[in-house]
Amino acid sequence: MNKTGFIGLGIMGRPMARNLMKAGYPLVVYDINPDAVKELVNDGAEAAWSSAGVAAQCDVVITMLPNSPDVRDAVLGPAGVIEGIKPGSVIIDMSSIAPLVSREIAEKLLAKDVIMLDAPVSGGEPKAIEGTLAIMVGGPEDTFNRVKDILSVMGASVKLVGDTGSGNIAKLANQIIVALNIAAIGEAMTLATKAGVDPEKVYQAIRGGLAGSTALDAKMPLILDGNFKPGFRIELHIKDLINALDTTKQLDVPGILTEEVLGIMEWLKADGKGKDDHGGLIQYYEEAAKVQVRKRS
Repeated sequence: MNKTGFIGLGIMGRPMARNLMKAGYPLVVYDINPDAVKELVNDGAEAAWSSAGVAAQCDVVITMLPNSPDVRDAVLGPAGVIEGIKPGSVIIDMSSIAPLVSREIAEKLLAKDVIMLDAPVSGGEPKAIEGTLAIMVGGPEDTFNRVKDILSVMGASVKLVGDTGSGNIAKLANQIIVALNIAAIGEAMTLATKAGVDPEKVYQAIRGGLAGSTALDAKMPLILDGNFKPGFRIELHIKDLINALDTTKQLDVPGILTEEVLGIMEWLKADGKGKDDHGGLIQYYEEAAKVQVRKRS
């Protein structure tokens, strides 16, 4: 089996890379954090010491990085993927970045006879560990079919959305819906608690109806325990909502609710909670209402 490259071994990249190794894919890995590289080497991966070094050894290279500038630098910058990649190779960028940046990078790679897919994910660290992420892909269908088996190791849902950049458009839509859903949970459950009603019983009463959602079931048990350990950090969701609003402005689409929730998240970050899970958004409402939405003994 040919080697697969993996660049970016953070909170999401580490478990995604491990799942590939468990499935039998030989990995060459790189991260700017040498400790993260050593951790994956201990699990059986081979280390490279630059993005170019990864690309020189692999026909398929996966990137999983925080934001647009990080991907641009890792792919197009000094010692970047573009300096080591072979013609005919595929880059799968699984980061959540601005769609126009995806298209810009893809165009520069195409000049080297390299195809890039944008394939951002949803599900956070728990689903990254389980290998059950939702993966939204943009790019040529024949290239998608070539690497679908690799993506299926990391995701339970792997869907081709359209041309390059479409995966990140789908991810922005996802992040808007998730952010607004979590904000609605915070607002509603703070109201119930302030009114003297047990929020856990409210949750159980409404989860089977139209108000029920994956976000409600994923976040409400953690909220009730006061557990805001990050699966997906508020500061990263801020980045996604800023990308979403930049895109809405470019396309002349209203982003009214997105702007409101972004403001709440930025308030929480300024209050020192940027590294909390995005389910911790409820803390804004709790602070305003002077109550805590927690399980009752």
